[in-house]
Amino acid sequence: MSNEKPAIMPLAPVSRVRQVADAVVDYVSRSGLKPGDRIPAERELMSALGVGRSTIREVIRHFQSLGVMETRKGSGTFLLKPISSATIHMPLSLDAVNLRDALLQTLEVRRGIEAEAAMAAARRRTAADLKVIAEKLNEMERVHLSKGTSGPEDLQFHLAIYDATHNPLFRQLLEQMREAFEKFWAEPFDRPDFARRSFPYHRTLFDAITAQDTEAARRETLKILDVVEEDIKEMSK
Repeated sequence: MSNEKPAIMPLAPVSRVRQVADAVVDYVSRSGLKPGDRIPAERELMSALGVGRSTIREVIRHFQSLGVMETRKGSGTFLLKPISSATIHMPLSLDAVNLRDALLQTLEVRRGIEAEAAMAAARRRTAADLKVIAEKLNEMERVHLSKGTSGPEDLQFHLAIYDATHNPLFRQLLEQMREAFEKFWAEPFDRPDFARRSFPYHRTLFDAITAQDTEAARRETLKILDVVEEDIKEMSK
């Protein structure tokens, strides 16, 4: 029997947004803030945590999507519900030992959620929703055509579709599973061309949502995810 000790695996990198979210939760806990209390202003959080405005705003949007904070124009951001680390981070776990298996398992979840979200968005989208989705799509296409890849912009496009469902649970689920889902927007297998072939289907998905064609919205979403699956299997050989 071998006496070799098992290797200690390196920790996965923690995103800056996750670190800041944890710091805000810690502050709320230590300060004894209760629902209805105002949290520190953006500038104060930026100074205390040493991060930029965009990071603070993304964290606040994360809390808003979870329904635990609310920003009131001209007044600031207020706590709506008690929060803790257990509140803001769903304890997801994957038994997959490699990136390929982790992506394929996560993709199964994405298929169910995103197909339903696309159909709901097609049914309920407003003119204001379409304007936001179009802006995100145009930015995604601009970056894609100039750089050949559009990870963060792709994510923002899908988030806009989730918001157009007018069902906050879609956005909350994505926020809770962000770390698993972000693997798709971080150049898996160090390949900037990952899922590049899905690019045209984002425009046809937008067209389906605009036309309020729920079946087409579902179909175009699945086309995107089919390309993703094909690339996972091809690039992980």
